[in-house]
Amino acid sequence: MNLIRRGIRFIKYNEHKSLTLLAWIYSAVFRLQILYMDTKRLKCRWGAEGEESPKEADVPQYLYAKKVSYAVDQVCQKTKWESKCLVRALTAQKLLRRKKIATTLYLGCGLNENGKMIAHAWLRCGKMYVTGGDGRDYAIVDKFRAGGCGRE
Repeated sequence: MNLIRRGIRFIKYNEHKSLTLLAWIYSAVFRLQILYMDTKRLKCRWGAEGEESPKEADVPQYLYAKKVSYAVDQVCQKTKWESKCLVRALTAQKLLRRKKIATTLYLGCGLNENGKMIAHAWLRCGKMYVTGGDGRDYAIVDKFRAGGCGRE
């Protein structure tokens, strides 16, 4: 019964149904890829390694990136699978790439309050950080510009 009510609310109140459904699907796909694929094959899909996208974007691109950020955040909070920073960043990158919006995926390392090393991923579009914050507390280990390895 609760599932039916949630479905009705989704159809009635969600302005961006297709974006939300795509975010849900992509988050599941990227979680499975992270679990079961070879790292080299994964990295090729993330974009051009070591490159960054432009630091500027158009206003419509920022508006769409904001919608994507919200949709990814809402979806990934409710998934049954683990949807942490890398899954969120890859999902948002894929959604933005569909509209040919340039992004940079950053991978970084930092220390938590106990002094243990932790990894983090975040996504930037122009000057806007779409997922994962601005990465201020992390040292950048690698970065990927969307559209590398001959894939657009």
